[in-house]
Amino acid sequence: MSEHLSSLPSPVYVSIDGADIATYTIEPRTTPVADVVFCHGTPWSAEVWATAARHLGMSHRVFLWDMPGYGRSTKNESVPVDLLAQIARCTRLIEHWGLQRPHVIAHDIGAAVALGSHLLDNDEYTSLYLWDPVIVEPWGSPFFQLVACHTEVFAKLPTPLHTALVETYIAGAAHNRLTGAQVEILSAPWIGDEEQSAFYRQIASLHPEHTRPIEERLGTVRCRVRIGWGEEDPWIPASRATVVQDLLPGHAEIVTVAGVGHLAPIEAPGVVHRELEEWLVETSEADA
Repeated sequence: MSEHLSSLPSPVYVSIDGADIATYTIEPRTTPVADVVFCHGTPWSAEVWATAARHLGMSHRVFLWDMPGYGRSTKNESVPVDLLAQIARCTRLIEHWGLQRPHVIAHDIGAAVALGSHLLDNDEYTSLYLWDPVIVEPWGSPFFQLVACHTEVFAKLPTPLHTALVETYIAGAAHNRLTGAQVEILSAPWIGDEEQSAFYRQIASLHPEHTRPIEERLGTVRCRVRIGWGEEDPWIPASRATVVQDLLPGHAEIVTVAGVGHLAPIEAPGVVHRELEEWLVETSEADA
């Protein structure tokens, strides 16, 4: 990745079951209010949450990670990158960090990872904020299905074609035009021989049947939940928020962000920062 673009600290690598995981920790200068864990989705990395993490890191102890197969974590083809493997790593990382009931903020398929750690592995959270979550079927675009059927073909695309495909795919997630620097930082983990293969491998490894056990257990979530969605999300329509809401206990509140697509943390950082701050204050006080 282009180091000069990154706003995250240098990664600390944690090895779990043969996978070297890039992790990032941001701590305030004063006593932290609480612990916050960020989870990213596909085809993203912890960089999606970088500015939000920096903002919250002024008052909270913040933890981020690149799932294996993504970002700066290992992209070795021998390391599994399916959803169940990522859930197990999330659980192990929270244990490694020594966290007790952190606040968790998760985006895209990272919502399924965080929920899986909670519902399948019994991790306890103080709160859970889900942004544009990929949890409820049907999910998986026609592009996902095409790649799953032709992974080896896509992995052999000439570099210029692959680069153009990745950049177009990433830019297409936003409703607002991303800057060249934003597209570069989000695309950079997928450019290179190993990185190109990893891009298509992670898509082919994600299957709806792996989210079904999570969807079936949504009614047993044991913490407060809020759902955030970009009103103009081109990948998952904002109307899906009510579907998720209906499956959760306690009628979780839905917050929609006007004029924003699938990348609210990047497209509207100020709005997201204020929303996260208010959520953490509200749930921390309720938990006190």
